[in-house]
Amino acid sequence: MNYKKLDSYIIKKFLGTFFYAIALIIVIVIIFDISEKIDDFIEKHAPLSQIIFVYYLNFVPYFVNLFSPLFTFIAVIYFTSRMASNTEIIAILSSGISFRRMLRPYIISAVFLGLLSFTLSNFIIPHANRKRMEFEMAYLRNKRHSDAMNIHMQINPGTYIYAEHYDAAPSNMAYHFSMEKFNDKGLYYKLMSDGAKWDSTKGSWTIENYYIHKIDGLKESIKSGKKLDTIINLKPFDFLENTQDIETMDFSELNTYIKKEKLKGTENLLNYQLEKHKRIAFPFATIVLTLIGVSLSSRKMRGGIGFHLGTGISLSFAFILFMQISTTFTTNGNLPAYIAVWIPNVIFGALSWYLLRIAPK
Repeated sequence: MNYKKLDSYIIKKFLGTFFYAIALIIVIVIIFDISEKIDDFIEKHAPLSQIIFVYYLNFVPYFVNLFSPLFTFIAVIYFTSRMASNTEIIAILSSGISFRRMLRPYIISAVFLGLLSFTLSNFIIPHANRKRMEFEMAYLRNKRHSDAMNIHMQINPGTYIYAEHYDAAPSNMAYHFSMEKFNDKGLYYKLMSDGAKWDSTKGSWTIENYYIHKIDGLKESIKSGKKLDTIINLKPFDFLENTQDIETMDFSELNTYIKKEKLKGTENLLNYQLEKHKRIAFPFATIVLTLIGVSLSSRKMRGGIGFHLGTGISLSFAFILFMQISTTFTTNGNLPAYIAVWIPNVIFGALSWYLLRIAPK
């Protein structure tokens, strides 16, 4: 048998089935989304060109990547089951081609889809999400505001700030604002105030009704006043923390942001680390699920395609369940983020190795 023809045949079947299935589900999702949001579009007078080319054009890559592993699995199960039912696989193996050699076009296709998913999630989708969220802010939901209470963060090494509450609009005011600075000898500077107001024209903070306590060894001094203009390594958006912001960051921006949040000691740091490692582990799942799909569906069975699809969908949901359980151990426990997101790949990778060993040769 001509190896090139075999590879080309399987790759076309694989990618054709995958993109056809993805296209169908995207059309269905868009139809349901339009029916849900049509009233908001009309009420907010959203331009048709903005709806199509800003919202939905940037909506599609997100959902393609979201459904990618699931539909990779379903595509492999579907067309391989049909090949098995039509005794094509028996003919391929009878011609002298080994089962391992037959896997090559599957792996090539899976690597292509995995690289596509990695590129989408780390470099294309974040910028698309930025435009999509700007549209949502303008036409679908209210502007962001802060309900955060008792805000603690480190803004520089050894410099910590506290605010009882931050009011984003219209005042841009951090109430009961304080700042402490430490060196190797301990606390040497403490500022306490009724509040700090952001002045966008000057790019600085105005401290109101303040007390400044300075400590230099045995010497101490206290200064007070009504207003003090000062520059602090702090911007209003630092108070407006939103975990959805990570969806708009590409790989390098996310790494930079994680370093910054480590310094601040933010409570949501684990969510950012999980997102970073998911963007690497998620595309790899495409290869693992492809190998499982080939192993399950290459055998001709009485249940046919229906049995294979049922088994495949069950395993897909089991994979998603494992992912949710393992990430829960990170957010609610002490499991490192990179271990949590790779546990499902390791478990199902071992399953794929076992299924390949018992698959028909």
